[in-house]
Amino acid sequence: MTRRYWGWVTVFSVVLGLGYCAGHTAAPVAATTSASAESASQRLTATTTTTSSTTTTTAPPPRSLTLVAAGDVLLHSPLWRQALTDGGGGAYDFAPLLAGIAPTVAGANLAICHLETPLAPPGGPYSSYPVFSVPPEIATALATTGFDACTTASNHTYDKGADGIDRTLNSLDAAGIAHAGSARTPEEAGAITLLPVNGATVALLSYAYGFNGIPAPRGEVWRSNEIDEARILADAARARQAGADVVVVALHWGNEYSHEPSAQQQALAPTLIRSPDIDLLVGHHAHVVEPVEPIDGEWVVYGMGNMIAYQGTLGSDKEEGLLMRFTFTESPGGRPWRTTAAEFGVLLTERDRSPTRLIEVGPTLADPSVDPGFRARLDEAWSRTVGIVDQRGALQWGLTSIPP
Repeated sequence: MTRRYWGWVTVFSVVLGLGYCAGHTAAPVAATTSASAESASQRLTATTTTTSSTTTTTAPPPRSLTLVAAGDVLLHSPLWRQALTDGGGGAYDFAPLLAGIAPTVAGANLAICHLETPLAPPGGPYSSYPVFSVPPEIATALATTGFDACTTASNHTYDKGADGIDRTLNSLDAAGIAHAGSARTPEEAGAITLLPVNGATVALLSYAYGFNGIPAPRGEVWRSNEIDEARILADAARARQAGADVVVVALHWGNEYSHEPSAQQQALAPTLIRSPDIDLLVGHHAHVVEPVEPIDGEWVVYGMGNMIAYQGTLGSDKEEGLLMRFTFTESPGGRPWRTTAAEFGVLLTERDRSPTRLIEVGPTLADPSVDPGFRARLDEAWSRTVGIVDQRGALQWGLTSIPP
C-alpha cells in the first residue's frame, strides 16, 4: 500500500487478552502493466438499469487486494558503508540501495518486510554479526521503498535487550510502518496488528523459533513471540474474531543456509495453513530461498531468503531472495476471502559491482541493454531460484512469475 494512497499506515490494535518447474520458468523477456484497483464507488455501488419492461441489477465486482512480502532485512557493515556513501558521507541513506524493488513493492496494496535486527540509537554505536545493532535510517528507507508493515520476531530480537526492541518499534512508528512480533509493553504484546486494506482487514502475526539462547530482557517473556502451535492457532482465531478478512502468519524458522524445509517446517506448516483462521504462511531465517507449496488451496512460502544482506563468502545463493505477491479476492457473500493469484519475483543483491544495489531480476533481464557478463549472473539467480521454488510443484499448481 503506497503512501501516496494512504498517507501513512494505521494499525488497529485489538487487545483480547495477553495470552495467547513442474517445468522450468523462462526468464522474463517483456514488460506488462497490471490493472489498477477499482474505485471505491465501483466497489460499493450496484448499478441498476431500468427499461420499459425489465429492471436489471448488476452486482459490483468482488473486492480484492494485493499483498507483497519479502525476506530478511539483515544489515551487515558493508551495507552501512554503502548507505553512508549514498548519503554523501554525512548521513546514512539506504533508499538507493533498495530502489530496484520499489515499483513492485509500492504497487501493492500492502507490502510486508521482515526487519531481522534491532536498530541502534542515531549515530550508533553500530554492530554487525553476531550481535546486531544497525543504523535506524533503514526504517525511513523501507517506508520510502513502499513497505507498510514489518515483522520483527527473529533470533536477533533480543540482541540489544529491551532498549533495542523499544528503539526498533519507535523508529518504525516514526517512519509510518506497522509492526508485529515484538513489543514495548504487555498490552502491546497482547494486541493483534490489524491493517485496513482496500476495505478489508489484514491481520499480521509474527513468531521466531528462538533467540540464540539470549534470555528475555529482564525476564519479560512477552517481549517477543516464540513459535508454538497452540499459541499461533489461538492468536489467529482471535484475529479472525476481531474482524480480520485475511490472516498472514510470518515465521522465522528453518535451518540456516539449507534450501530444504526443516523437520519443524514440514510438520508445522500443514497444521497451520489448514486452520480456517490462517490464509498465508511466509517464512524467513534460512538466508537462502526455500520451496513454495500449495496446501489445500492455500500457500506456504517456506523461506524467502534474504531481501538484503551481505554475508561475506558464504556463497552466491545468499545474495538471492524472493519477492512474493498474492492476490486475495472476496468470495460471494463477503466471506471468506480467497487467494486468487500467487506470484514470485527473484531478488539479487548485486555486490560484485559498485555501487551495491538490490535488484529485481525479472525486469532487469527484460532490459536488452544489460551487460552480457551481468546477464549471466542474473540468469544464474533466476534459474536457481525457480528450480528451488518449484521443488514441490508450485508452478503446476498456479504459481507464476511477476511480469517484468
